[in-house]
Amino acid sequence: MMKNKFTLASALIVAIISSYSFGVQAQVSNLRPYDKSGINVFEAPKDSNAVFDKIKVSFGAGFTQSFQGLKHENTSGGLYKITPGFNTANANLFMDVQLSDGIRLNLTSYLSSRHHNETWVKGGYIQFDKLPFKGKLLEDIMAVTTIKIGHMEINYGDQHFRRSDGGQTIYNPFIENYIMDGFTTEIGGEVLVRKNALFGLIGVSNGMIKGNIDSLIATPQDANVHKSPAVYVKGGFDKQLNSDLRVRFAASYYSNNSSGGQTLYGGDRTGSNYFMVLEKVGAVNTTNAFSGRFNPGFTKKVNALQLNAFIKFQGLELFATYENAKGRSKTEVDSRGAEQMAIDGVYRFGKTENFFIGAKYNVVTAAMANVSAAGTTPAITYNNDVKIDRIAIAAGWFMTKNILLKGEYVSQKYKDFPTADFRSGGKFKGYVIQAVVGF
Repeated sequence: MMKNKFTLASALIVAIISSYSFGVQAQVSNLRPYDKSGINVFEAPKDSNAVFDKIKVSFGAGFTQSFQGLKHENTSGGLYKITPGFNTANANLFMDVQLSDGIRLNLTSYLSSRHHNETWVKGGYIQFDKLPFKGKLLEDIMAVTTIKIGHMEINYGDQHFRRSDGGQTIYNPFIENYIMDGFTTEIGGEVLVRKNALFGLIGVSNGMIKGNIDSLIATPQDANVHKSPAVYVKGGFDKQLNSDLRVRFAASYYSNNSSGGQTLYGGDRTGSNYFMVLEKVGAVNTTNAFSGRFNPGFTKKVNALQLNAFIKFQGLELFATYENAKGRSKTEVDSRGAEQMAIDGVYRFGKTENFFIGAKYNVVTAAMANVSAAGTTPAITYNNDVKIDRIAIAAGWFMTKNILLKGEYVSQKYKDFPTADFRSGGKFKGYVIQAVVGF
């Protein structure tokens, strides 16, 4: 822990010194703000008229400290003993650089997180809103186009814009992300085109959370050793219809037919905000970091569809998600399915919408891999889908645009799991309170 404190302090000192050294108090253009004003911002804004006069460097950060009072139980017992207490603090560091006219660089680092307490880089990318080439045709194309290249959070679905990411939890009115968390960082590129209220995107990546030059190894179930790129597309409509009403609809599709380590539903390297719920005795907080989530295990092949709807009328926000995915691991022959639905409503009020209340329902139904009924010889394949559902009620107060205090009551239940699975009859409930800073 002392190492974390030293690392955090050192990083902040470097950020402050660098800021003054470069004279970088000016905002880097086309950047999603890391404070309250970044809420309900999806793709980064595009201002083609932004003036470039010199290189600018901007630093930001996200800090989250949680207090948890959750209780859990299952049918067979043997769960990790938990009591109310403070969780490990999470912290992110953001560096954004305006390199040239219309060209921006981002680097995001996790200073401290549940899954990895030590500092490490999440990823980085270069973004082109303009290209350094002359020509009217090219200028007209780039007026509506944004290109991103790097090792970055891929733009699959809209849910990832509203999730908590390590210490950066200010965008999320709730404490935790979806049960099936469609989020990952991959190496690749995206082309986004926006014209009036319509937008479309195409992306290609390596289909893995990290670089990998290793050959795939054939298994008795899968002789395919070819690594395929991941291809994903997205399209939708986003318009402020009048001063009171904004509507947005988006559809995304992601496909990777042969990967050496696909992590579309396991790409978070920070961890869940529900610490150690429904984990076995002897579990370790860093390695068992995704408590309360469900990863379907589509590590070799996955095809996923996500549909999103967002409506904001004055202070009332509604956000809905439908997701359907199919895939398998390299030790399976047939693909399995997983389906997720979620809807939340948030009402923001106060002079600057600095208070909010909200409720969310999230349910996942999925076929598990290699599951057998307990006590049977020979083993009998368990064919029923398992189900996990969650109800969360939240409230929050923005003391300033950079400081948020929020709390949540949550109840989550695990249904139709085989008796041999420790999650059979599982459930947890209780509260979590978070103090959040973002700038």
